[in-house]
Amino acid sequence: MTRVRPRLLYVTDLAYEARGRRYGDEDVLLADRLRADADLALCNPRDAAALMDAFDAVIVRNSGPVFSYRAEYEVFRERARETGARVYNPLTGRADMAGKGYLPELSAAGFPVVPTVVRAADLGLLPAADRYVVKPVLGADSIGLRVIGPGELPAAADGTVLVQPYIDFAYEVSFYFVDHDFQYALYAPDPGRRWRLEPYEPTPDDLDFARRFIRWNTLDHGIQRVDACRAPDGSLLLVELEDLNPYLSLDALPAERREAFVAALRASLRGFVTA
Repeated sequence: MTRVRPRLLYVTDLAYEARGRRYGDEDVLLADRLRADADLALCNPRDAAALMDAFDAVIVRNSGPVFSYRAEYEVFRERARETGARVYNPLTGRADMAGKGYLPELSAAGFPVVPTVVRAADLGLLPAADRYVVKPVLGADSIGLRVIGPGELPAAADGTVLVQPYIDFAYEVSFYFVDHDFQYALYAPDPGRRWRLEPYEPTPDDLDFARRFIRWNTLDHGIQRVDACRAPDGSLLLVELEDLNPYLSLDALPAERREAFVAALRASLRGFVTA
């Protein structure tokens, strides 16, 4: 009997010009590997809602900032809810998938995150600083990010932006997970070159930090990237938890680590599609 292979719709924007990243190269590699287990087609995120019914599952990968196709994304989400479609990552994520409103919530709850508020009334909760960072609550890819002085704060905190103290961190580091399993970590030794990444060997404390946010997000399946910075006191602070379409920087990995990640992703998807 001929085995019926699952049909997988792979959502990506190959033409999106991401600063310091090559979306197309990464998705061509991953799509090629995933074809070993499924009949696979690529589509732009603007077309996903119209095409998804013909597939057993949808995997959302490097689809670009949602605000550039917000209407189509909402149609896609609603269609997935109506039909019970399998979407990987599942659309129940509590982090970047739902906007960046989780950052002030985690900050207020005492999690180790960059101190963040969104309301002018809460500015007093932030530590005093010479400079502050403001960025859109519904932003992505550092679009709209500004550095301002203390005198500009009251007017800037209009409810549409996150407000954070500017932190002179030593470096940024990212931890990559498939389901709840740690896969690898990468860091940017030069704070001015965010996407010039190198392999990083995390300490047990580093992994405890990252896993705390993976547990908080309660996604049973999917790829998540925990972005953090090393604060002046040596601690890690969460910058963001990317649970929608995290870029994986696979080109920064040695070949054996890259293939180990691909194997973990294939195993996760096999279980997800057939569940």
